[in-house]
Amino acid sequence: MKQRINLLIAFSVVALIVLSTVQCYLVKTTYDYKVAQFHTEIKNEIAQISNNYSDIDSVLVAKKEALYKSLSENYLQGKTNKTDIKRAILESEFSDALTQKIKRKLERDLPNLKIDFAIVLNKYILYQNAKKADTIFSEKPFISNKLYGNLASLNNAFLVRNYVGTTNGTFENQDYKLLTEDSMYVSVIDWEMIILRRMTFILILSLLSILTLITLFVIAIKALIKQKKVSDVKTDFINNITHELKTPLATLGISTKILEQKNIRENDENFNMIVNTISRQNNRLQNLIDQVMANSLAENEIELQKEKIETEDFLLSIVNDFKITFPKINLKTDFQTQKTILILDKFHLTTAFLNVLENAVKYGSKTITIKTRIVENQFSISIEDDGIGIEKNKQSLLFDKFYRVQQGNLHNTKGLGLGLYYVDQIIKAHQGSVKVVSDLGKGTEFTILLKV
Repeated sequence: MKQRINLLIAFSVVALIVLSTVQCYLVKTTYDYKVAQFHTEIKNEIAQISNNYSDIDSVLVAKKEALYKSLSENYLQGKTNKTDIKRAILESEFSDALTQKIKRKLERDLPNLKIDFAIVLNKYILYQNAKKADTIFSEKPFISNKLYGNLASLNNAFLVRNYVGTTNGTFENQDYKLLTEDSMYVSVIDWEMIILRRMTFILILSLLSILTLITLFVIAIKALIKQKKVSDVKTDFINNITHELKTPLATLGISTKILEQKNIRENDENFNMIVNTISRQNNRLQNLIDQVMANSLAENEIELQKEKIETEDFLLSIVNDFKITFPKINLKTDFQTQKTILILDKFHLTTAFLNVLENAVKYGSKTITIKTRIVENQFSISIEDDGIGIEKNKQSLLFDKFYRVQQGNLHNTKGLGLGLYYVDQIIKAHQGSVKVVSDLGKGTEFTILLKV
């Protein structure tokens, strides 16, 4: 059962990780699609604004073409080299003016977007008749080759379009052709926020889905852990209930052997005392069996069968029975009260007191002292032992259900697994209280207060 639950928990963890990964992948895929869609929209809108520079400022475009023609002819004459042509193009005097005109047009036609742009030169190639093409300039797009624009980097920019221009000319009765290629890159300010706003519904839906998965996972894990805990407790209960049954049985066995002694049988007082012990333990054994059968240790409210009891005599009967079961334990009494009448449930309180006493024996006690006194109109019963004690940080957990103090191998001692929790519940059912004072290595004192 334990192994199966562990496998279910492991499988649930893996399933949650896989589902979360798939969800994240779907969100990432949607994000990439939205980015591509946004880029396409920008490209189409800019394409509708301008097909070339000529519709922005024909004069400046004419100057640019004139510059290209002049540089080409000077190159054909051998007056300039390739480096001079590149520098002259990139440092042209009309660069700033054309930048401002393109920027204003973008702001006017696309008022809802803040766009930075750059037009970079990629190619500058001359073709002559009967000669191979002379590649004066051909590079990948770099911001250092910017002709116009206000972009400082191409890192966050995307390509909008390429402009290919051809110019035909004649120089010294020889025809030539000039081929140029420019690329326009744009960067939309706060484009990430625009994409996220478009994905708001998807992001909320994904977040809710992941939260739902996590919630269901937590609920499932808690249910599995609870089932595992119940299974462990049930197993421990079944394994350890024999100990609770053995306690009265051991007393019965010892009492029976004592009765076999002739001197005991001939002494009416001792004989009656042993018979009374056998009767009490027999009743306790029967009640314990009934308790298990009725599952009275479940979380239902404990039903008490109260009766008037002379408390000191009641405690002495528990002490005498305990001495028979644990003859090696030095059990002392210090009663500072006499003939105190309380209305109590004998069976449940007997079990509660025995749980405390047996707990002391389990954890190394050799001497146990039971004291009674009246404290602020309450009947106080203190059980003090010289056992190994309890650490301060564990004392607040003592009365929690299923909690057992771990002290090395002593944790393996047999028991119902509900002892001190049961004590606490029984005392509370009597409208009383129980507290513990202990130092590690110096013993423990349980104090039970009952209403007079």
